[in-house]
Amino acid sequence: MQLNHQYRESRAARARSHVLPLQPEARAFIVEPSVADPRAPGRALRASASARGMTLIEILVVLVLIGIVMGIVGGNYIGQGEKAKQRAAKIEIEQIGQTLDLFKLEVGRYPTTQEGLQALITAPAAMTNWNGPYWKKSTVPKDPWGNEYQYASPGSHGVYDILSYGADGKEGGDGGDKDVTSWDQ
Repeated sequence: MQLNHQYRESRAARARSHVLPLQPEARAFIVEPSVADPRAPGRALRASASARGMTLIEILVVLVLIGIVMGIVGGNYIGQGEKAKQRAAKIEIEQIGQTLDLFKLEVGRYPTTQEGLQALITAPAAMTNWNGPYWKKSTVPKDPWGNEYQYASPGSHGVYDILSYGADGKEGGDGGDKDVTSWDQ
């Protein structure tokens, strides 16, 4: 009986010694290692299944999945840059056309092929009723690829033709190299 009572007292003493309050305002406790604690000195450290890290295969699977998603999403955006440049060229060709129409209203005719789009910025020789500049910028506009727009008046598709040769700078082409014209507006 005496032995059982000593055992209970030592067990209660150990339980009290395991949790010590730090300070009243800290509201945290220090847990002392016990004999049953697997992290106690002399015990082998064994991680639980939830505390283990990821294996190399798991990491590779995650990287492959990220690569697949990036390939699908990125593939949708690759051709968007050239499409945006083509849309910008169409818009600018429309603006040049409107400026040419204003030029015709004031002068009575469109600039000739020899006068070119420069007639929108500086007055052609011997033109008395020119009230420009008609283009706000001080230089002739260039297409989004940095090439000059081609202008012809009279044009083969209308009273004037304006075209950009696209990304390749050559006549014809498909995709991003496709010509952007005033008659396909």
